[in-house]
Order: sequence, then structure tokens, then C-alpha cells
Amino acid sequence: MSVRPRPGAEVPALTARMARASNPAGTTAMWVRDRLDGLWRDEGFADWYPRDGRPGLSPAQLATVSVLQFLLGLSDRDAVEAVRCRLDFKCALGLDLDDPGFHHSVLTDFRDARWVGQGGGARKAGADEA
Repeated sequence: MSVRPRPGAEVPALTARMARASNPAGTTAMWVRDRLDGLWRDEGFADWYPRDGRPGLSPAQLATVSVLQFLLGLSDRDAVEAVRCRLDFKCALGLDLDDPGFHHSVLTDFRDARWVGQGGGARKAGADEA
């Protein structure tokens, strides 16, 4: 997988309108988008991916899903279902309403292969035992 930065991470107008209409007071996902938008950019993850290969999912979006997953106490499957079904998640990620989401194993791969492998996360069990 390679990373190809998304051109503009704007929320589609219909997605934003539907999310705001159905959640006038906002949600945690919408709060994250409103206040942390721009915290992660795909370019910041470029060193985590090879330069060649099939383009992968946006690492900035996967990082956002991971944060929302943690904040809301969701399993990988529940987080991916939220990406597929919830308007506020689609808004937070800048997705079109008909975006199909992705398989739950992508989150595990992102955490394990990227964060742990790059020293950004927890070490594997037994790493200090020797």
C-alpha cells in the first residue's frame, strides 16, 4: 500500500447538511471534526508507507476513526459500522453519504503495522522480557 494525499478534505455539502440537520446539538464525532480538523494530514504519514503500490485508505481518516473509536469505546467492528452508517462519522471523515466504508481489519492493520511499527504505540508483549 502507498499513501496518496487526498486533494482537499472538505466535507461534502450534502453530508454536512444532513449531519447538522439530524444532530443539531452535534456529536462527539462532529466536535472532533470541528475542533481538530487539520490535525492530521495524509502527508504526515507518508514515511509509514512505501512510495510504490496500490493506494491505501487515507491515514488521516484512519487516525480520526481510531480517535473516535477510543473516545466512544467502540470495537473495530462497531467503529467501521459507524463509518458506514452514521452521518456524524461521515461528516467527521469528510465522506460522501454513499461511501461504503472499509473492512474492520484495516483498523487493526493500521494500528499494528503503522503505529506500533513506527514506535508511536505500545510495544508488543514480551519486548522487554529477556
